[in-house]
Amino acid sequence: MQKIVLLCCLIISSIGFVHSKELPDFTGLVEQYGEAVVNISTVQTQQIPGSQMLPEIPNIPEDSPFFEFFRRYMHPFSGPRKYESKSLGSGFIISKDGYILTNSHVVEAANQITVRLNDKREFNAQVIGTDRKTDVALIKIDAKDLPVVTQGDPDKLKVGEWVIAIGSPFGFENSVTAGIVSAKGRSLAQESYVPFIQTDVAINPGNSGGPLFNMRGEVVGINSQIYSRTGGFMGLSFAIPINVATEIANQLKAHGKVSRGRIGVMIQEMTEELAESFGLSQAGGALIVSVEKDGPADKAGIEVRDVILKFDGKDIAVSSDLPRIVGNTKPKSKVAVEVWRDGATKNFTILVGEMPSDESDRGHKQSKAPDTSNRLGLALNELSDKQKKQLGVESGLLVEEVQAGIANRAGIRQGDIILGLNNQDVRTIKQFNQLLNKVEKGRNIALLIKRGDMTTFITMKLDN
Repeated sequence: MQKIVLLCCLIISSIGFVHSKELPDFTGLVEQYGEAVVNISTVQTQQIPGSQMLPEIPNIPEDSPFFEFFRRYMHPFSGPRKYESKSLGSGFIISKDGYILTNSHVVEAANQITVRLNDKREFNAQVIGTDRKTDVALIKIDAKDLPVVTQGDPDKLKVGEWVIAIGSPFGFENSVTAGIVSAKGRSLAQESYVPFIQTDVAINPGNSGGPLFNMRGEVVGINSQIYSRTGGFMGLSFAIPINVATEIANQLKAHGKVSRGRIGVMIQEMTEELAESFGLSQAGGALIVSVEKDGPADKAGIEVRDVILKFDGKDIAVSSDLPRIVGNTKPKSKVAVEVWRDGATKNFTILVGEMPSDESDRGHKQSKAPDTSNRLGLALNELSDKQKKQLGVESGLLVEEVQAGIANRAGIRQGDIILGLNNQDVRTIKQFNQLLNKVEKGRNIALLIKRGDMTTFITMKLDN
């Protein structure tokens, strides 16, 4: 009996030892590196039509006792009104003189940015630059001798490795959550330039822009997105690798914008069926479905139906690898490209071009404030001559923001280009509003929208 009891004690003791060894202690890491994490709050001033804030004046006869009341007290408030929207996010200090990394969507279009340090000091921040394509922003506060993070190497991360996030979810400052690396190199829809780190660390609104630490206290990523059907955490979080963010920050600091390479092709994912039809032993590479005339790829001899297998010595395992690798290539570089054509590999040299810069990605160098005085709740800007040339259009309006309302419900997105309203081309905001105001409430309108390389009509019924 004593032997059995002794054996049980040894088993329990060994189980306890295994568990204590497997479950890490994060306290030292948080105490040492948490002070470099900051809370970011922003204020954005917007103007909306009065009709979206107050109901219309009812159709009351002039001899009604209520007519004078509504005429006197509702008309003064029926014009455009300004309101302030506030948001919260996180960031972390990367230099002792006050440079801070965060997400682009945290500080974009903000009129005021306040950074709150771990010691409760507050500073106004300046936007050095933002990059929407990677969702990275660099801001700066006027301070010295600040605590800074240590940057790690995301390439050395292993799936299953413990990581922690520090941030301000829902405004609760210096909140710590932990989990493991779920996957590496994730490609997300509409995100061509970031090989995301996927984790199961709890990330919620307010965590955006905060650091993802490994167990050595090194920052390996910026927490950027979650996958959710409810708006809350569901176990799928995505972080921007810190090496990607650092490269973007260096360009923003030096030039205020990000330069990316381009070769002028459209691509499609290779499937098993396509690979078999092209004579490839396995599905891989990027299938060329369109080549821009006189573009870098065209000049190099790349053709439709070619499959790019390697670019600058790097394997293209899946088609989403190509935009990221090309984008990270310095413009005007001569790069070796290996393609599959007619059952054999061929080699070409491409002189990489430069992707047109997005004027809206320049933080404090943004264009004039968008006009929001229309019935659809769309914040619009007129296209510059340079933008028209880049987009290949003669006229149009850029959708800077989509407020809650019919346009949002119809699927209009930020970045869309409005080319026409019903059967009329759109050239100026004034003309657009005049055309819109001629349409009676309850009638349908059709907007001709350019979104990327796609042009389509989107219809909606006016409810105001």
